[in-house]
Amino acid sequence: MVIGSKMDSENYLLAEIMAQLLENEGYEIERKFGFGGTLICYNALREGEIDIYPEYTGTISQAILTPEERPSDSRSLNNFDEILKQKNLDLFAGFGFNNSYVIAVKKSLAAQRNIKNISDLKAHSDLIAAFSHEFLNRDDGWEQLKAIYSLDLSPTGIQHGLAYKAIDEGSIDLTDAYSTDGDIERYGLALLEDDLNFFSKYYAALLSRTDFPAKAKEALLRLENTLTDEEMRALNARVVIGKQSFAAVAEGFLKGRGLINAEEATDKNTVIDALIENTITHIKLTLIALSIGCIVGLGSAFLIFRSQKISRYVIYVTGLLQTVPSIALLALMIPLLGIGEVPAITALFLYSLLPILRSAITALATIDPVLTNVARAIGMSKFQQLRYVLFPLALPNILAGIKTATVICIGTATLAAFIGAGGLGEPIVTGLALNDTNLILQGAVPAACLAILVEILFELLEKHIILDHMRNAN
Repeated sequence: MVIGSKMDSENYLLAEIMAQLLENEGYEIERKFGFGGTLICYNALREGEIDIYPEYTGTISQAILTPEERPSDSRSLNNFDEILKQKNLDLFAGFGFNNSYVIAVKKSLAAQRNIKNISDLKAHSDLIAAFSHEFLNRDDGWEQLKAIYSLDLSPTGIQHGLAYKAIDEGSIDLTDAYSTDGDIERYGLALLEDDLNFFSKYYAALLSRTDFPAKAKEALLRLENTLTDEEMRALNARVVIGKQSFAAVAEGFLKGRGLINAEEATDKNTVIDALIENTITHIKLTLIALSIGCIVGLGSAFLIFRSQKISRYVIYVTGLLQTVPSIALLALMIPLLGIGEVPAITALFLYSLLPILRSAITALATIDPVLTNVARAIGMSKFQQLRYVLFPLALPNILAGIKTATVICIGTATLAAFIGAGGLGEPIVTGLALNDTNLILQGAVPAACLAILVEILFELLEKHIILDHMRNAN
């Protein structure tokens, strides 16, 4: 079965605990961790792309259910049964801890300005605020908080994991946090009292479809009420402060609770193994998408380059695709194609079309008409003109377009990890969740090296297939 998680470190850890417990019961588990947000995870579950993931009662109430569907009290899992069953979903095995939203500031700043409650922020409108994008847009997020507390702040959006480093470095003064985050201790943050009781309760539990195997559910029910707020914060701290892996912390927790055999060892891949696996996946995604892009892009260019009107429209449409943000396009693919490699390849293919099409059409359409007239005069067919005259002359610019598309694909493919496609984006996503620069570099540096390698390979290719005088002219 497939276990998913969102991209914050606690969700990773809870998902790993679930995975190891089920593996100990004999199940074969595929991990799809690090989805870029609640709705991506939720839609992946509804579409059958993942089977289960950790969720929170407050998030279900505020971000998934409509106002009419929300239970009046989100503290008990039983209050969600009826509405979730109608969606073929099941919420069970509450871990026992509440990971609510909190507003965090540096302890030194809180002491300096005597800020203890969220209400105190009304007198400090000069503070620089940055909140996670999800918090900025949720019904129980910034807009409602601002209205309830009559705050006069203008926050910007920031990735949740990066906010802690930003507040530690003084780039921002306050941000939203999760009450059980290990980073709270790591960066010495003060949590402001929610004196108007704005924030809901966010009890962690497991969300699956109703067709989830009963035997597996029975095994996971052993996790019920196994963690307090303080214990969850301590586990998170072992990851973010102690720099232990999710697998090691999850294994330690399960063995400590007697939930798995003490002699059972989890499979731990080395950094090199992970790097090789991620690089191979990244290259595969890029090559498949680029190959389809070349077939479709060049084929279309050869068919339409003689019509200026059609060419202009086609380039315009492919240009519009480039304006769609990468992560948004990937998220839009989930209802159509699910998660994993297929939607990632589709998105990369769409992004590769513009540079390939534009360079090919421009190169073919701007060839000196004298040459095409001569080719016709000596009796060449349209295919022979294309094969022996137009294509060789346009080849330098065509290769330039393919090279540009390849570099775009390599960079954009790192975002494929947000929908479970793997690749070099996987350590980057994990590094963002943990605010771990080393992990981010494990994905960013190889991706940059791949882009440099592509430049070198295309240079060598051009030297072998393009005549010297044509290469120098271009």
